[in-house]
This record gives sequence, structure tokens and C-alpha cells, in this order.
Amino acid sequence: MQVNHEKTVADRLEQKAIECFLPLLEKWSKRRDRRKRIQVPIFRGYLFVHEQLSQHRQVEILKVPGSVYILKGSLGPLPIPDWQIESLRSVLHAADTLQPHAFLKEGDWVRVVRGPFEGVTGILIRHKPKRGRLVVSIALIQQAVSVELNTEDVEPIKPLQVGS
Repeated sequence: MQVNHEKTVADRLEQKAIECFLPLLEKWSKRRDRRKRIQVPIFRGYLFVHEQLSQHRQVEILKVPGSVYILKGSLGPLPIPDWQIESLRSVLHAADTLQPHAFLKEGDWVRVVRGPFEGVTGILIRHKPKRGRLVVSIALIQQAVSVELNTEDVEPIKPLQVGS
């Protein structure tokens, strides 16, 4: 979709009863005479649609002004695993220190076993002893967010265990 049209597209899809998820991040914006908290999309130019995308439904989505493209493979629209979306939702609801993070392919896969992020699966990046950042990735669009946590609250898992 067109960058800076994410909220408008999400509103119009919801008006058409198409379930979508637009992850937003609150940040401070400088105005001429003041600062203001605003919500901005975490993944610029993307939102997530959760439903069976028949050919008719795809056309309906693409007719929405600002909607440009549906990510597809040779067999049709590419689904993002539910566990990736749920991990992202969990982090969004619980994190004060959420920030966009570069997409990572390498690193240790972990599952948080206690604390406010219990059950979240992601890649752990260590910065200091006992403190680290958990990266929750949406592989299909090569985007991610990270949150600071105590590394004692995670356990390593094999990539094949992700989402189970």
C-alpha cells in the first residue's frame, strides 16, 4: 500500500467487513510550537488481512484507494503464520520500550517463559549481561520489532519448535 495511507486503508477495509490488523507505535512528534504524541505504523506500507482471500476479495481489497499490492507466491496470497502475528500483538500490548528493529535472519530462537511477555517467541539479541532485546519478526515482509527484557526469562528453542 502507499506509505502514509495505512490508517485510511485499514479504516476502509473495516468498513467493507474485511478483518485487518495495523500495528501502530506511539511516538512524540514535534510541531512548530509544541510536541504531540501520535500513532505511526510500525511497518510502513504494510497492514495484515486475516481471512480467506478469494479472487473476488482480492479485487475488493485492491480497489480500496491507497491499496497497491497483495504479497503473493506462485499459489496465491502468502499467509503470515498466526504465531508471528500473535507474538507481535503480545509485544504491542505489553511493551513500553517497543521500537522498530532491523529484520534478522540469524540469532538464537527463544520463547519467553515468565514475565509480561510469557509465551512470545522470537530471536534474542544480547547487549549486556542479564539484559537483552527480543526481536519479533514477520519474515514474509522482512520487518521486525524489538523489546527489552531480562534474558533469564527466556529459554532456547529449535526453529522447528517456533509457534508450537
